[in-house]
Amino acid sequence: MKKRPSFPIRLDREHDKAPVDTLLSATKVVKHNHPLQPKAKASNPNTPLGLGLDSQKVRQKMVDKLELQGLEDEWVLRAMSTIERHRFVDTALVNQAYEDTSLPIGFGQTISKPNVVARMLALLRGGRNLLINGKIGKVLEIGTGCGYQAALLGEIAKEVYSIERIKGLHEKALEHLGSLGTQNIHLLLADGMLGHPEAAPFNGIISAAGGETLPQVWIDQLAVGGRLVAPWAQIKGGSQSLLVIDKTPTGIERQILEPVHFVPLKSGIA
Repeated sequence: MKKRPSFPIRLDREHDKAPVDTLLSATKVVKHNHPLQPKAKASNPNTPLGLGLDSQKVRQKMVDKLELQGLEDEWVLRAMSTIERHRFVDTALVNQAYEDTSLPIGFGQTISKPNVVARMLALLRGGRNLLINGKIGKVLEIGTGCGYQAALLGEIAKEVYSIERIKGLHEKALEHLGSLGTQNIHLLLADGMLGHPEAAPFNGIISAAGGETLPQVWIDQLAVGGRLVAPWAQIKGGSQSLLVIDKTPTGIERQILEPVHFVPLKSGIA
């Protein structure tokens, strides 16, 4: 049997007790190819919403592609096969829901490509974040968007707090997740750059937006043994890379991985 490709993600690790901004400013970006590059464009389902797109087979094709691209985390694969992505996109774009592409969700925001979402979730689960029966204990998501990633997090974490700063998207996510009947996801309309101290500490923090500044409060609200995954730009206006931070008893360890492209991180409520 042909061996599936694995993620070439192990980079230099460093322990550092310096402030996060100092640590990041001294970090040198290491270029890597994205380990989940699509090998072929996904086929377009030709059936309307409520028929073929509800089929497990349609989602399984997407999951099979993720496996071929190197995704091996069984919890993430199961979540991707369970949550119906087409229910989180606009009706006009529903036939593209299971293609490996980002799609607009309104308000200048997008739903990320399935392989990017899966990659970040697998990284989040790969930390020392005290898995409980296979699940991450408590997760904070910055940038709810349409609610798709929050729904996936609900499958791999015991409890999820998801913050959205744009009221229209927050309401859209409430509608989407309400229809799923999820019990372990808490949606908050707030400034994500402030985190959510009321529910801290978190075993995992994941951000769907990034800039050249990583809020110190995110690190403060991360539990020892927890992991943070976020896009980050080394310089103002520069390209983004995936940043992974592990909080240890002796400081933080960080990895800078492959290039990504996310919407900019902003403060305030809109």
